[in-house]
Amino acid sequence: MRVLLVEDDARLGAALSDVLRVHGMEVEHVTTARMALSRLNARTEAVVLDLGLPDRDGFEVCSRIRRTHDVPILMATARSDLTARVHGLNLGADDYLVKPYDVRELLARLHAISRRHKRDSVPSGPGATDPADDPELRTPLGTGDAPVTEEPPGLSPDEIVIDVSSRTVVKGGTAIALTRKEFDLLALLARHPGVVFRREQIISEVWQSTWDGLGRTLEVHVAAVRSKTGSPGLIETVRGVGYRLAIGAASSTWT
Repeated sequence: MRVLLVEDDARLGAALSDVLRVHGMEVEHVTTARMALSRLNARTEAVVLDLGLPDRDGFEVCSRIRRTHDVPILMATARSDLTARVHGLNLGADDYLVKPYDVRELLARLHAISRRHKRDSVPSGPGATDPADDPELRTPLGTGDAPVTEEPPGLSPDEIVIDVSSRTVVKGGTAIALTRKEFDLLALLARHPGVVFRREQIISEVWQSTWDGLGRTLEVHVAAVRSKTGSPGLIETVRGVGYRLAIGAASSTWT
C-alpha cells in the first residue's frame, strides 16, 4: 500500500514511516498542507492526515483532496472532541483516530479503509446502481435512428438532452418522463458537468432543506434518474462526498 503520511511533527512522522515500511507499505512523509496537495497522485492508495498543519488546517486539506481524489483518508489527530470528529467524517474522511494511539490500531484502520475502498470501487449491489463498467448495461439502448457520434470511452453511449425551459429530457429522440424532483436533481448536476455537488448542497437546492434524513431520498432519486434514462453512468457517485454528471453524457439548454 502506498501511503501519503501528512504529519508536521518530523520525529513522529519519521517513526511512523519506519513502522509502516516494516509492515510492507510504501510511505511518503510530508509536513505541510502544501506538500500534501502537491504530492498526492493517482498512485496514492491511502492518506494519513494530521489536522494541525503549519500552513493550512487539515480539514481544508481533506476537503480539497476529496474534490479530486477518491482515495481513503484516515484523519489522525489530537483533536478528540465530537464536533471535530463529525466534521472530519462529513468532509469525506473515511476514519478518524485520536492521538495518542497504538500503532497497531493505526495499521488495522488503514487496512480496513483500504479494504472498504477496494470493495466499494467494484460495481456491485442489487440492480443497476452504479455500473459504469457493467458491459450489459453499457450496451447501447434503442440504437435505432440515433446518429453515430464519436463516443468517448467510459461514458454513456447515447447523449441525453436536457431542456430546462420546457423541463424535458430526451434521449435518442424519445422523451423521458421524470418527476419534478428527479428533473430538478438532473438539471442541477447538468449546470456543471464533471463538478462534484455535495449531498448537502443537492438536498438544500432541490428539497430546500438541510434535514439529514433526506439522504436516502436523494439516493432513491439518483437511482430513478439512472434507471429511467437507461444510463447508469450518467450520474457518478463520488464516494463520501456526493454526485456529479458524467462529462459528455448529456447536453443542456438554459433559457
